[in-house]
Amino acid sequence: MGSPTGVVVTGLGATTPLGGDVATTWQGLLEGRSGVRALTQEWAAQLPVRIAAPLAVEPTETLKRVKARKMDRSEQVAVVAAQEAWADAGTPEVDPIRLGVAFGTGIGGALTLLNQDDILEQKGVRSVSPWTIPMLMPNGPAAWVGLELGAQGRVSSTVSACASSAESIALALDLLRSGRYDVVVAGGSEAVIHPLPLAGFAQMQAMSTRNDEPERASRPFDKGRDGFVLGEGGGALVLEREDFAKARGARIYARLAGAGVTADGHDIVQPDPSGKGQARAMSQAIEDAGMTGSDITHVNVHATSTPVGDMPETLSIRSAIGAEPILTAPKSMLGHLLGGAGAVESIATVLAIHHGVIPPTANLEDPDDALTLDVVRVEPRRVTVNAALNNSFGFGGHNVALAFTRA
Repeated sequence: MGSPTGVVVTGLGATTPLGGDVATTWQGLLEGRSGVRALTQEWAAQLPVRIAAPLAVEPTETLKRVKARKMDRSEQVAVVAAQEAWADAGTPEVDPIRLGVAFGTGIGGALTLLNQDDILEQKGVRSVSPWTIPMLMPNGPAAWVGLELGAQGRVSSTVSACASSAESIALALDLLRSGRYDVVVAGGSEAVIHPLPLAGFAQMQAMSTRNDEPERASRPFDKGRDGFVLGEGGGALVLEREDFAKARGARIYARLAGAGVTADGHDIVQPDPSGKGQARAMSQAIEDAGMTGSDITHVNVHATSTPVGDMPETLSIRSAIGAEPILTAPKSMLGHLLGGAGAVESIATVLAIHHGVIPPTANLEDPDDALTLDVVRVEPRRVTVNAALNNSFGFGGHNVALAFTRA
């Protein structure tokens, strides 16, 4: 039997710009393949940013049409990811009142809000969908995942911008350690490729305008970086008490050993340039896992490819861990999945431990002179990873670090 308070990862699910499931997403990361595309919609022509990373597979190809019509796209993504994760975990037999869900989103049903407002203006009240409210509410993805799995325990939503789904995983860790749950499905989703969010981020000058080279646009740590690329997608992890998972003979990918959640208290959109808040989140996660910085082999970094974001993270890593960990930055291929990023990148971290290979960072051709850490480039690197961190940060100064270890 395992530790009664240990928490393990037994199921993974994802749908991303690189693939409609975990296997194709992971293969795309190992290949260094970009999911960024030129937008072909007519509305894109008026925008300064005309690139994004859309889903590789439409969620409606997996979901039943009647059910899908009641869901915002972010909710469809959540359910598709959760279905895969649940099946991957072997559909655990668990008392429904001891089954929980923690699922985050950064913006929620913005597509529904914007599209239904257009319908209201153009066609009137009677044409507005009766499903508008449950489609736009930010707890919609969590609620739909809970309904899909029949969860009767706590079903909660975390909303902390681009750290939302990482915070949901941290919440799941607390829930399982409380002893009141045997299984918690955690993750997050986002789908807001629309003129308004693109225009808003562009007005902030936060996005890459490399419109003629979409696959080379997201360039974490590169001297030529000019901002992030908006993506859509999500991921789900089945997390279980270790004793429960071992008793049922579950396949275990890794342990979720610790989490750290802090705030910068600095600015609504820019991280503290000192990286102090981020470093505290990493230190908390490492301490919570009963480790020291020297135990950390690998860090899956948040690195969005913005000049103001990438380098404070490297300062915080050196402060909390040291100069030894091996880094990778998957947003160079996935784009930035906002509320879905932390979950998908946690899956990549778990698989790096499970398979002993770290994916490369795409487009890191001319590293910033201030970059003094080891970032995997060009080819994946085979290395035994005993312990790794996944970092996620968000507007508002939200910082979340998750510590995973070999099972």
